[in-house]
Amino acid sequence: MPTQPSKELETFANPHPGRDYTIRIRIPEFTCLCPKTGQPDFAVLHLEYVPEQRCVELKSLKMYVWSFRDEGAFHEDVTNRILARLVEACAPRFMRLTAEFNVRGGIDTTVVAEHRADGWQPAIKVDLP
Repeated sequence: MPTQPSKELETFANPHPGRDYTIRIRIPEFTCLCPKTGQPDFAVLHLEYVPEQRCVELKSLKMYVWSFRDEGAFHEDVTNRILARLVEACAPRFMRLTAEFNVRGGIDTTVVAEHRADGWQPAIKVDLP
């Protein structure tokens, strides 16, 4: 197999570090295992961030997400661990990870975790007519 899952995240220099802009990434095929039953859990991850000096490289993100496939994890824990690792790699101004888990036992779960750099404030939203 040419590629393998990996816990490594690669980054690249933000091409526009002087501007606040939002990067949105949708990851529709996240899987991990229920730590109680060993059954697979499926989720759609939504990553949104305002980069500072570094952006996450997408292929490494794909391999990183893949690394959870055979790992038991509670939804709340895995969402926060992924966010923490991404923040460690990128040191963004702001980052939000929303994990929408599919139904398991008649219950679906959405976990939202956020990071905000010290002193960073979002720009005032402009609503155009």
